[in-house]
Amino acid sequence: MNKTHHLKLPVSERDVRALTVGDTVYLHGEIVMAAGLLTHQRIIEYLEAGKPLPVDLKGGAMLHIAGYSREVDGRCEVLYINPTTSTRFNDYMPRIITGLGLRLTGGKGGLDARSVQAMREAGCAYLSFLGGGSTLLTKSLKEVISVNWTDLIFHYRLVKVRVEELGPATVGIDAHGGSLYESITRDAQARVPDILAGLGPRRSTASHSKG
Repeated sequence: MNKTHHLKLPVSERDVRALTVGDTVYLHGEIVMAAGLLTHQRIIEYLEAGKPLPVDLKGGAMLHIAGYSREVDGRCEVLYINPTTSTRFNDYMPRIITGLGLRLTGGKGGLDARSVQAMREAGCAYLSFLGGGSTLLTKSLKEVISVNWTDLIFHYRLVKVRVEELGPATVGIDAHGGSLYESITRDAQARVPDILAGLGPRRSTASHSKG
């Protein structure tokens, strides 16, 4: 039976490994939003050069969440947040997960088998957020902590914010190698022969009618 977890960040490896695919998660604390290819490329550059990032992600959550902001009295105000598609970052995430010691990542659409393996090794889980759930997710946003890499447009910056009850999110990939995305793909592929067999008579009838 799936469980509901309220996690306070930073989170321990033990708590992450207690998560199971299908569980519901709400986050409390500081998260880092990273939503662009340029962002991920720069993170890799920092890792390869041995340079520390401007934010500490050890035991933390780097989420594929984008935001829209404005400046008010010289301060950044994030007006809304929304998850973005994680599969765009498949080539970068395995190195980022292991190199930064991430405990949580997430967004929409999941990650591929290379990231699943990296998460299993590092003790990291992937959280799937509701696409189009901007109103609900934005309610959890309480404070902008820091905005880094300001030479980039806001969408590509590393932005740390404080959230309360960010969610609901579903554990799409757990730290044991379980993946909702892989199981859904397997189930869909397994049904293809039956679907084609069911269409067989119709396809045959349609072919004769054309003849």
